[in-house]
Amino acid sequence: MSYIRSGALAETGYVLLDRYDQSRDPEEWLDLEYVDWRSSGVTRFAPLTSAFGELECDGFWNHTPPRTDKDGVWVRRNAERAPRLRSRAEEPGVNIGRCRVIELQPNSYASALRNQHQDDNNRLNPDGSGWIVRAFFNLSDDRESVLVLREDRADPSTESRIPLPAGTQVIVDTQRLWHAVWHVGTAPRYCLITSWESGPLLDAYIERHHGTSRVESAPVDARLQADAQAELERRLEERARATRRSTARTRKGARRSTGIAPG
Repeated sequence: MSYIRSGALAETGYVLLDRYDQSRDPEEWLDLEYVDWRSSGVTRFAPLTSAFGELECDGFWNHTPPRTDKDGVWVRRNAERAPRLRSRAEEPGVNIGRCRVIELQPNSYASALRNQHQDDNNRLNPDGSGWIVRAFFNLSDDRESVLVLREDRADPSTESRIPLPAGTQVIVDTQRLWHAVWHVGTAPRYCLITSWESGPLLDAYIERHHGTSRVESAPVDARLQADAQAELERRLEERARATRRSTARTRKGARRSTGIAPG
């Protein structure tokens, strides 16, 4: 299918914008109402938008009628408590899908690699419309933490690690890149995550904030990286073996039900 995409994300799948002076804003995320919702670690979410304005985090395609990650409805009880966060989400003037604040507990590098995932933002997205990407605005000051991005989940050579001090602003094609956060520290990390529709307005926003598509990765200890990669490969192989066993059982059952002898 043919979608309208942002040229700024074409090379690496992400752009880093100018850093925002988060210290000038109130800590609105501490006043929000959170719900339990697991994603890449021990997390909770405070939805600012949802499918119908309710305090929930499910994908829009899991509702009736199902739709893509666009046209989010503001959750009044949270949006009214966070007018500055809402304003930041609305700044580009593009269509907004899901918009919420994530609360992530500290984890390990190995855990982050295991929890890498790709999003499914463009499910049901009509042909010819804008491709959905995600904006990550780091709210808490997590200077030792990094956003881990990989083109290939299993290949560490495709990895970028973006540091996350307060005010870091990154836009990611999260359906293209595997992503998770390695959060170092003792306190939770907070980040505003917004689904935005690609198009001329988003391109202009990226240009205004001097988006760059290549960032020098934060350093990581070579031994730590090797151990974490080995753990990831072990888990991927375990999953592959389980899938093969399940497929074999399914095929064997199908042969039995049709009277076809194995062989």
